[in-house]
Amino acid sequence: MHDNVVQVEQRVGNTIRDHVTPALFIRTAPVGITAWEVPDEPVPFAEAVNQDFEPFEVGTPWSRPWGTTWFHVTGSVPQDWGREGSAVQLFVDLGFSPLLPAFQAEGLAYRPDGTIIKGIEPFNRVVDVDGTSVDLYVEAASNPNMLEHFFASAPAAAAGGMAAALPGTLAPVARPHAARLGSKTTAGSEPIYTLRSLMLVERDLEVDALLADVTVLTGLMRELEPTLPRRAEILRALEAMCDTIDPDDVRGSAAAARKQLAGVLGAPAHSSAHSIVAVGHAHLDSAWLWPTRETVRKCARTFSNVLDLMDADPEFTFACSSAQQFAWVKEYYPDLFERIRVRVAEGRFVPVGGMWVESDTNMPGGEALVRQFVHGQGFFQREFGLLSREAWLPDSFGFTASLPQIARSAGTDSFLTQKMSWNDTNKMPHHTFWWEGIDGSRIFTHFPPNDTYGSDLGAADLAKAQRQYAEKGASNVSMTLFGWYDGGGGPTREMIAAARRTRDLEGSPRVTLGSPGDFFAEAKATLTRPEVWTGEMYLETHRGTYTSQARTKLGNRRSEHLLREAELWSATAAVRGLLDYPYEQLDAIWHTVLLQQFHDILPGSAIAWVHDEAEENYRRVGEELEGLIAAAQSALAGDGDATVVFNAAPVADGGVPALGASVGQEVPPAVTPVAVDGGHVLENGRISARFDAAGLLVSLVDTESGRDLVPPGEAAALLQVFRDKPVMFEAWDIDRSYANTVTELREAASIRIDGDALAVTRTHVDSEVVQRFRLAAGAHELQVETAVDWHEQEKLLKLAFPVDVRADQFASEIQFGHVMRPTFANTSWDAARFETVAHRWVHVGEPGFGVVVANASTYGHDVTRTTRDDGGTTTRIRQSLLRAPKFPDPDADQGTHVFHTTIGFAPTVLEAAAAGYRLNLPARGVRGNPANAVDPIVAVSSPSVLVESVKLAEDRSGDLVVRLYEARGSRTSVTVGLGTPFSSASRTDLLERELGEQVWGADETIGLELRPFEIATLRVRV
Repeated sequence: MHDNVVQVEQRVGNTIRDHVTPALFIRTAPVGITAWEVPDEPVPFAEAVNQDFEPFEVGTPWSRPWGTTWFHVTGSVPQDWGREGSAVQLFVDLGFSPLLPAFQAEGLAYRPDGTIIKGIEPFNRVVDVDGTSVDLYVEAASNPNMLEHFFASAPAAAAGGMAAALPGTLAPVARPHAARLGSKTTAGSEPIYTLRSLMLVERDLEVDALLADVTVLTGLMRELEPTLPRRAEILRALEAMCDTIDPDDVRGSAAAARKQLAGVLGAPAHSSAHSIVAVGHAHLDSAWLWPTRETVRKCARTFSNVLDLMDADPEFTFACSSAQQFAWVKEYYPDLFERIRVRVAEGRFVPVGGMWVESDTNMPGGEALVRQFVHGQGFFQREFGLLSREAWLPDSFGFTASLPQIARSAGTDSFLTQKMSWNDTNKMPHHTFWWEGIDGSRIFTHFPPNDTYGSDLGAADLAKAQRQYAEKGASNVSMTLFGWYDGGGGPTREMIAAARRTRDLEGSPRVTLGSPGDFFAEAKATLTRPEVWTGEMYLETHRGTYTSQARTKLGNRRSEHLLREAELWSATAAVRGLLDYPYEQLDAIWHTVLLQQFHDILPGSAIAWVHDEAEENYRRVGEELEGLIAAAQSALAGDGDATVVFNAAPVADGGVPALGASVGQEVPPAVTPVAVDGGHVLENGRISARFDAAGLLVSLVDTESGRDLVPPGEAAALLQVFRDKPVMFEAWDIDRSYANTVTELREAASIRIDGDALAVTRTHVDSEVVQRFRLAAGAHELQVETAVDWHEQEKLLKLAFPVDVRADQFASEIQFGHVMRPTFANTSWDAARFETVAHRWVHVGEPGFGVVVANASTYGHDVTRTTRDDGGTTTRIRQSLLRAPKFPDPDADQGTHVFHTTIGFAPTVLEAAAAGYRLNLPARGVRGNPANAVDPIVAVSSPSVLVESVKLAEDRSGDLVVRLYEARGSRTSVTVGLGTPFSSASRTDLLERELGEQVWGADETIGLELRPFEIATLRVRV
C-alpha cells in the first residue's frame, strides 16, 4: 500500500468524482415537455390536467415564489435500453440547490390516471420508468428556500434540525429579502427557479452499487483511529479498487472493482459493537417556513416516496407521527391514503406519537394537551385499528413535567425526543431512562445518541451514536431516525443501501432496519435498571418562543378557555334535554386549535403567512365558540329579564357557584380611583393601591394584615425594554445577555382617571403604552391592563413586579399542577433557567403570606431575588410581553396588543390558581328567567381538586365525561357530586376507556383518593 495515506485518500476521491460518478448514467434521451402555471393557489390533479399546456424547454425559468407549475412529460424509451444490470428512469432537476434539500422546490409525479408515483426532491430526483414510453405529470412547487437566503452558506448536513445544518460560524445575510418571502403578498412575482434538467436516463446498477460500497467504506475509514489495522485494511482495499477501475471502461470494470471491496465489507462487527435500530423518518413540520397548505403537499410527496421504497425493500419500516398529516392525506389524496393503510396493517408504515400534531408542550393548556392525544389516538384507532405506544416529539422545545402522566394515561408507554441535545449549558446525563412527572408517573424515554431526527446513516452519524451513548455497560442498543427532515422528503435508496452494508460490519455499529416497537422492546429487555430523571425537561435554548408572536399566543389561550365554556354549558344543557350537543362543530374547532399548537406555530417561530392564518383561524374559532356558549347559556337561563351569572371556573367567584349560575348576582363593579397627595389611590376594603405622581404603583397593601407588597423604593407593574439580539435564532432565542441593557419607562406622558380606571400613558421611541389599573369591589387582585402600540425592532418588553417577599422558590402553573423553580442560581442548571414558562399564574410566598401574578395570555417569565441594603429581600417577578425579531417574520409583534395581568395576595398556590381562573374565565351575565338558577353539573368536596373539563363522550354515546385533578400537590380524598341523575359512573383513562378499577352505581357516592397532581377522568351514564 502507498505510504502516503492522504494521497491514497485523495486518489480514491478523485477516482469516484472523475470516473465512477460520471459513469452512473449509461445514456440519456430527451423527452417532450409542456407546462401550465397555476394562476394562484394549488389545484387538484383533475383540474390541472384539463388546462392548456404550452411547450416548455429546459433552461427556462418557471413560477414565482410559492407558485405551482404543472409539467406534462412524454417520450419513448429507446429500444435497446433497460438491459439486465440497468434501470430506466426519468431524471428531474427543477433548479435544485445542494443546500438544505427540504426547504426548496419540490415535485410530485402522477400517472395520467391521477395516481401518484412518488415525490421529487433535491436528493431524490428520479422516477422509475416501466415499459417503452413515458407519460406523466409533475406538479412542481416553487417554494422559496428562506434559509438559503438567510445564511451565507449551509451544508446539507444529515442532522436533526436547523442547528446541525446551520453551524454557528455561518453569517446571516439578506435577512429582509428572506423575510419578505414569508408572505405571498410580499414575495414578488418573478420566477425563482429554472428548469435545469428533465430527461430519460439509463442507470448502471453495478456502478450504483460500487458508489454505495465506497461511500460506506470511506466514511467508516475516516471514523477509525489512524493506528487501527482495520483502517489500513480498508485503505488498501480502496486503493486496489482504484487500480481495478478502468477509467476508459468504468462500467466494464465495476464488478471487478467491487470484488476488491468484498472482503472488507464482509468482515463482521465486533461482538461488543453498539446496536442501532434504524427507523425511517421524515420529521415533517406541519408549518414553519411554509404554510399548512404546502405541508399537505409535502405529506403527499414524502409518503409516496416512502411507499415507493417499501415496494423495493420488504424490510424497510417508516415511523410517522401527527394524525393531522394522515388526515390531510385522507382528505386530499384518498388513493394514497388507502395505500398507506395497507402498509400500516403490515406494521411497516407505523403511526407514532398518538397526538394530533407534534405540539409544543410548554404552552398548551392541560385539557388541550390531553386532546392532542384524544384526537390523535382516536384517529389512529378509527382508521387503522391501533393505538400508538410511543409518544413522539423529536423537535419540541422542552417538555412539561405533566407529560409523563398524560402520555401514559393516553395509551403510550414510551417516549422519544432528541431535542434536549440542543442544550446550550448542560448536557443531559442519559439516553435511555425513566422520566418521572410531577405526579410520580414514569415513562420509558429514549434520546437517539447521535442527536438527530434526520440521519443519513453515514459512518459519522453511526460512530457518534456509539461514542455518545450514555448507558454503555448497562445496555447497548439505541435508535436512529433516518431521512430528510423538517420540510419532509424522508429516507432515500442511498440511505437504505448504507443500512444494508452496515448490518454487520467490522468497525461500525450494527444497523438493523426496524420499527420503534422493535427498539423499545429490546431496550426495555436489556436495560433492567434505568436511571430516573424527575420533573420538567427544560430546554436550554429557544427561550424566546414563550413570547414571540403574542397574537398567536393570545388566540391559543382564549380559544382554550372558550372551548372549556362551550363544552361545559353545552354538556350541561344537553344532559338536561335542552339542546343537542354540537359534537361535530366542537371536533372541527379542536382540530384547528390543536393544529396551531404545533411546535413552530404556537411558539411563534414560523413565517408571516403562518401567523396571519393562525390569527384569522382564532378569530373565526372565537366567533363560533361564542355562538355555542350563547346558545347553551340561553337554553339554560330561559326567557326573562333577570341577570343570570354563569361561572365556568372550578372555584367560587364572588358568591357565584363553581361551574354553575345564579340569578340576581351581578358581576362586581370596579371602584373609582381617587386623586390624593399628588398621586392616586384605589381601595376596596381588601386592597389599597397607591400610585405616585408619575403614575407608578409604589404601594399595594393587604388591608387585613397591613403588609405592603411593594418593596421600599420600588415600583410594581414597571415597564422595562431590553435589547434583544440573539446570536443565532431570532424568533426562537433570548440570550442571557439581554439583561445587560435595560430602559425603564418611569416617565408618564399623561395620567388621567378614565371611567373606573387609572390610565397612565408612557412612550418609548416609536411605541406607546397605556396602562389601566382597576380594582373590583371585593376583589383579591389589582387589575393591570397594558395596551401597547409596538413599533420596536429587536427589543424585549417586560412587565416587572418587585415584591417584598423572601422566597427560595416560585411556583409556576403548568398543565394539571405546578412546578417549583429556584429564585437563585447555585448551579449551572439554575443559571441556565433564566427565562421560564408559566400558564395562568406565578406564585411566591413565605409561610402564611404570598403573592400571585396572573395573566390572560402571557407565558414567558423570569423570577429572581436580591437582598436590599435594609436586609430585606426583593423577589422580582417579570412577565415577558413582546419581542420584535426580524426572522422569519420581519413584522413579528408589530402593532397593537392588549395584555391583562392581575397582582394580589394569595397565601397558597390554591388561591393563586383561583386568581388565574378569575382572570381567564370571568363570569358572564345573561338575561334569563329568575326561576332558572343553574345548579352546577359537577361539584367536588375538596378545595384542592379542580374540575378541568366537562363534556360529552367522544363515542357519541351521550355519556358525561368529567376530568379533574389534584392541584395543591398533596394526597387528597374527594367526593364528586353530579347535578344530574345517573345510572352508573366509572373511572377511565384519558381516552375514555374503562379502567375496571372504580365503578359506582346510581345510589353510591363517587369517592376518589388522589395522589399529588393526579388526573382523574370519570365517565357518567346519565
